[in-house]
Amino acid sequence: MHPVDEHREAAPKTLSVVVITVSTSRYEKLMKGEEPEDVSGAEIRTMLEARGHKVPYYRLIPDDKTMVRLEVLNAIKDGSVDAVILTGGTGFTESDVTVEALSPLFDREIEGFGELFRMLSYREVGSASMLSRATAGIISKKPVFCLPGSPDAVRLAMNLILDELPHLKLMLSK
Repeated sequence: MHPVDEHREAAPKTLSVVVITVSTSRYEKLMKGEEPEDVSGAEIRTMLEARGHKVPYYRLIPDDKTMVRLEVLNAIKDGSVDAVILTGGTGFTESDVTVEALSPLFDREIEGFGELFRMLSYREVGSASMLSRATAGIISKKPVFCLPGSPDAVRLAMNLILDELPHLKLMLSK
């Protein structure tokens, strides 16, 4: 058996993952008492639960550096949370601040995630894939993934994450 397969076999089968959607327009609808449509956040939760993972809570927040940091750090401090996945705020508009909010907090970056995501995305959207700033890193031994807001991009990224998240958790617990 290959060592990677051994690690996957020894990895935890159920993780607790917080999901955060970063979207000012959806947040404003929520604040007005309207039901915002969050296809990407729902897709992340559905995919996690389909693999047997738990989503202890979900947040919808605006594109605000301070709020992004606070939500992620609160999740990280929760001893029962194993990882955090965010969707939204990874583009190049002035309001896209997820990467700027979190990358300074990374103890280590998971470079391969963004690289692999863009490579696979290239097959679907061509050179527009270079406009994605999907990234991931480790904060206090917990993985934090920053995904684009597009549902198609979320599905692509989640297929990568779900395959390796338990393995990564095992590596970080050593």
